[in-house]
This record gives sequence, C-alpha cells and structure tokens, in this order.
Amino acid sequence: MPSFENRRAIATTGPRVARPAGLVAGLAMLCAASVPGMAQEPIKIGSSVGLTGYAAVTDRAWRDGLLLAAEGLNAKGGALGRKFEIVVEDNKSEPQEAVVVYKKMIASDKVGSFNSGCVSAGTFAAAASVIAAELPMVLCSILPRKPEEQKWAYSFLPPPKFEIETRYQYLKEKTDIRKVGILHDPTPYGLLMTDIAAKAAAAFGLEVVGNESYKQDDADMSVQVGRMNGAGAGAIIKIGIGGSTVTVAKNIKQLGLDKMLLLGSTDDAAIFKPAAESIGERFMFVAPGVQMPDEISDAAAKAKTTEFLTAWSAKYPGRDGTVAARAWDSLYMMADAMKASNAAGGAALRDAFEKLPPTQGAGAAYAFTPDQHVGIVVNPFRMGAVKGDKIVAVK
Repeated sequence: MPSFENRRAIATTGPRVARPAGLVAGLAMLCAASVPGMAQEPIKIGSSVGLTGYAAVTDRAWRDGLLLAAEGLNAKGGALGRKFEIVVEDNKSEPQEAVVVYKKMIASDKVGSFNSGCVSAGTFAAAASVIAAELPMVLCSILPRKPEEQKWAYSFLPPPKFEIETRYQYLKEKTDIRKVGILHDPTPYGLLMTDIAAKAAAAFGLEVVGNESYKQDDADMSVQVGRMNGAGAGAIIKIGIGGSTVTVAKNIKQLGLDKMLLLGSTDDAAIFKPAAESIGERFMFVAPGVQMPDEISDAAAKAKTTEFLTAWSAKYPGRDGTVAARAWDSLYMMADAMKASNAAGGAALRDAFEKLPPTQGAGAAYAFTPDQHVGIVVNPFRMGAVKGDKIVAVK
C-alpha cells in the first residue's frame, strides 16, 4: 500500500493549480479519514521482554499490562489520531537475545519507541543500538550505564535502595536479628542492589556476615544458605526475581533452619505463594500498594489502583498485577508525552517525558525531570507476607 505521503502525491498529480497550503492539508486529512484503507498508520511501540527464562513471570506481566493499556487507550482513540500497536519480542531473559530482537524491531518493524521489560542485562546490551537510532526507551529495568544512553531512557522500576531500606528497617524495628546474609543473582540489577545492601547495613545496626551468589537456574542453594547460617546470619536478604526464591525457601526448610528469615525482593505472587508454603510466616518480601490495595490510604492512589485492578482482574482473574500496573502507567504516560509533543518518537518525545507533571499511577507515583529519569522517587514498599490466598502487610 502506498504511504500517506505517496497517496498525497498521487492525488495531486495532473495540471498544477495553485491552492492555499491550508486547503491542501485539509483535503488530504479529509481523504485519509474518509476513504477506506486510508486510516493513519498505528503508533508502533517495541517491547523486548523475557517471555521465557528466569524473568518470564515478571515480563509476561509487563507485556500483558502494556497490551491492556493499549486496549484501553485505543478504545478512546489512541494518541495523535492513531491507534497503538505493541510489537512484542521474546528476549528469552538473555542479553544476547535482547540485542537481536531490538535490532529486528528497529530495522524490520520500524518502531518509533520502546517500552521494554525487566531484564536489565538486556537493556545494557542493546542500549547502544537503540540510542544510535534515536528512539526513546521506557523500561521496567534499571537505566543503561552511559550518560548518553540514560538521556534516552526512562525507568519505571523502583530504585534498588527502596527494596533494601524497607527490609533493613523491618529487621531493625521488629526483630532482634543483627546479622544478615546477602544472596544475589549476577544481573546488573542484582549486583547494584548487593552493593547498596552491603554499604547500607551499618546505618541500620546490621552486619553482613555472608555475601553469596547464585545462577538463576540453580536447582539447589543449600551450600550458600548453609554458609550464611554458619556465619551467624539470622536472615537472608534475597536479591533477584523468579523461581530461585522458591528454591531458597525449600533449602531453608530442608536444612531445618526453623528460625531463619527469608526476606525477598519485589516479585509476582506466583513466586511468593510457593515460597511461603515452605517456611510460612518466616518468608516476607517488599510489596507495593497494588499487591495490598486494602492498605492504600491516599485517595488518588486508591482511585488509580482500583481503576487498573478492575480492568486487570476482568481480563486476567487471579493473576498478580504488580508489574502490570507499572506497565499500564508507563503506556498512559507515553500517550501523555506524545500528546504534549505531537510526536510518536524521536527527540521530541524523549524531551516531553522530562516535562510531564508529577503523575499518580496505579503502581506508584512518578516524577520525571531532565535530571531524574528514574520516575519513582517515593518509596512505594511495605513488608508483605502471604496469608491464605492474599498478600497482607506485616505489622
């Protein structure tokens, strides 16, 4: 099918007659709106997500939150008179695959921007290609390393320090535990959080007596758990998402460590529930309001979370909407930036994101500025635990 520009050229061939520019533009818009098959092309947004591999539970939720938001926005007309189309590619939770799918979406799918999942290593690996194409990136992951890459990227992931501070504050105020072990995965996010955890412990009166790593596909971590227990750790600060959390909980039970606490990272309830089945109330984790909506007191946050959860639960009954809520927020804010800039991509869209007003979303409150490309600046977490089929706040 000819492009819109080619259709204009075809429609105006023949004897050249001078016409006012506004009249020509108006006639072209009228034709595009009224002739079948002449509708505006969709706004294509690429999404690199780990639909398989260790990040599958989290990134599937990110994808589904994006698709749900696109459905809602398209029902209202989309943005700039165009509908949204989310182009999804599985990076298999691997950085090398992320590079492949990003390049494919740039070259073949001709996306105008990206809204991608939580695999930070994939973001790091692909950032150079994305920035070379001058495409804005909205992310569930941490920002890429280089300043010139960070200028094009916006993160909807709560800063790692919020996860650490929430767990440490609980230990300080609610327990007598003063020695902890850190168990982390090798991802950029995991290494960043591990560094923060090691440096912050003393401020909370805690001592890190063990620092152990694991691979996401490890089927047994009893050696690491045993070493931390032998060093006197009363709690394990687990850093990383996915089924590894369940493995650690099972190892604690198998080793008979009936007093050791396991404090997990933010994750999906599908991970939390089997972990809790192993060690019960000794498994706790950081949880945002969307996982515990009854605990939300702020009226604006309550309204946004309720709106999202109503739509989410209708389409995906029984599924945790934690990550999906931030994906939903991210696309609605992308739509706001597009309307403000009258652009679906490029530097204009990138710059508009920096100028968006502070926004209360379903998953958190966001505030981006030219110097702040991590949007969550207020800690959204409380300590949570599984009780029956629900996630409840730890008092």
